[in-house]
Amino acid sequence: MYTPHTAGDIAAMLRVIGVDALDDLVRVPDAVALRAPVEVTPQLSEIEIAQRFAQFAARTSAGEYTSFLGAGAYRHYIPPVVAAIAMRGEFLTSYTPYQAEVSQGYLQAIYEWQTYIALLTGLDVANASVYDGATALAEGVIMAVNATGRKAVLVSSAVHPNYRAVLRTYAEGLDLVVDELPYGPDGRTAGATLEAALADQRYAAVVVQSPNVFGAIDALPPAAVERIRATKTVVIGVVAEALSLAVLAAPATWGVEICVGEAQSFGNAIAYGGPHVGFIAATTAHLRRIPGRLVGRSVDTAGKTAYVLTLQAREQHIRREKATSNICTNQAHCALCATVYLAAMGQAGLRNCAALNVARTNELKRKVTALDGFSLRFEAPTFNEAAIRVPGRAAGVLAALERKKIHGGLDLGRFYPELDDCILMTATELTSSADVDRLVAALSEIPVRAAARV
Repeated sequence: MYTPHTAGDIAAMLRVIGVDALDDLVRVPDAVALRAPVEVTPQLSEIEIAQRFAQFAARTSAGEYTSFLGAGAYRHYIPPVVAAIAMRGEFLTSYTPYQAEVSQGYLQAIYEWQTYIALLTGLDVANASVYDGATALAEGVIMAVNATGRKAVLVSSAVHPNYRAVLRTYAEGLDLVVDELPYGPDGRTAGATLEAALADQRYAAVVVQSPNVFGAIDALPPAAVERIRATKTVVIGVVAEALSLAVLAAPATWGVEICVGEAQSFGNAIAYGGPHVGFIAATTAHLRRIPGRLVGRSVDTAGKTAYVLTLQAREQHIRREKATSNICTNQAHCALCATVYLAAMGQAGLRNCAALNVARTNELKRKVTALDGFSLRFEAPTFNEAAIRVPGRAAGVLAALERKKIHGGLDLGRFYPELDDCILMTATELTSSADVDRLVAALSEIPVRAAARV
């Protein structure tokens, strides 16, 4: 345990300032003063602290559950090298490189992160970074609004509902109109309504997620992108499952000008929902609108490589209310974890891991839909999750599974009332065949009438 001052140190400091006790330094009104000492556990040794936390951990049964949850936060294997490097003191104690000249190591790591994201998305420049995928979407839309001067945005209803909720919160403060495109029968954005929506040329951006919230590969076809660009509207792509970038076509290849997303899958634990790491990548045309840090590579007076923060006039701590964005924290440590993960996996390792996710999901879909009353809700190709239609209501099936210590997935009826008989089930490289078989066995034991009752 780290104790900064001994009792002798404290007594010596009190003598210098002329008081007898620490309590003399604070004057608390009688109306709010504590009448009795607070019962606080006395200091513990490091061994005792470890034992205490082990006792806390034993109180949760989370480790006993088999999980098929996804929907924007995914279980992936994290190689030990991520913690071994990211938890080094040189990185762990760094916050943000305001004094870039003394932060060369961290700046290099951020530069490498930007490089990885640019390579994966196929775009020219990436930032480092923003809070999470949802705020990345909101900031990407603001970029498009600033680029076009328009005050409306068209968003696919197959974009993650939490992302859309954050976007609407931003939009309310900026007087932006957010309209939605419906999803089609196959689970992808309905392109038939796109042309009519673009007719009045009032939209700053069209936003599509791929894989979308249903796990469906949802890239816009080239003809649709051409129609969008003809109206000088920005195409924004959302990536909630970053690992998909290893096997799917890079967003830039299907016309995306701004790509936003969540990179939690790269070496960051789910950690009860955060912190995560959002990213924004864009074409060079949007370079001066992109929020967050940008690190560039230059040379110093001796001709050696030097990393610098560039275009800092965009940032809150430089321009205050005139800044491109008020996002100042760049989630640097989460981005560092992702950078170490990507370096450790390499191109082949990342592709193999993504391919394993696809295989696990295909196994999940095949075995579950072989059960009577279960079927795929959508026919579009998926990455590592899929909407499964169940007999009865999804909430009832999930409740029954939870009693068997299985987290069966997400009840899509929470966000899409018309899909209250659908569960979004996810499989990653951490999902074994035995896990899938356990799920199938549990589902086969759930009476349809019991599922419908809850």
